[in-house]
Amino acid sequence: MSGAPGARWGWNRLEPEWAYRVVVDAGISPGDLVVDLGAGTGSLTDPLVRAGARVLAVELHPGRVAALRRRFEGHDVTVVYADALHVRLPSRPFRVVANPAYAISSPLLRRLLARGSAMWSADLVLQRAVVNRYAVGSRRGEQHWRRRYVAELGMRLPRRAFSPPPVEDSAVLRLRRR
Repeated sequence: MSGAPGARWGWNRLEPEWAYRVVVDAGISPGDLVVDLGAGTGSLTDPLVRAGARVLAVELHPGRVAALRRRFEGHDVTVVYADALHVRLPSRPFRVVANPAYAISSPLLRRLLARGSAMWSADLVLQRAVVNRYAVGSRRGEQHWRRRYVAELGMRLPRRAFSPPPVEDSAVLRLRRR
């Protein structure tokens, strides 16, 4: 395992200018309830707050949780110390804008797309290969969620958009409720 920041946790921080682009491209409106799964140091949380969103920032690393709480104190941000795969998701309509650890992409997507999910839309920064599979419809067993959501390839992100740069190319998976 490398000594690079975030390597132990499988985390690559999205650079602020790219995080801002992801949030703008997501079309966040003031008052939107947005879940940031794997919030890290708040790269996406910050532009979400500036867009007027109510943010639920979920983070598993205890040091980053403490830093997020200090950074966003006094803002409409609730920081939750939890695993993104097990956190209780809102029961009312919500959006997701997140840069989760690539290692949890498939189980996280299964959870977000499950029957009964109140997710309205998602803009997820993932490995480009995963985004391509979901966007073109080559995933087994996806018929159940395709009736409720449209999946498409969003913005492509170069490796330099992250610190440390990931090995794989990245892109945004855009999911929208039909």
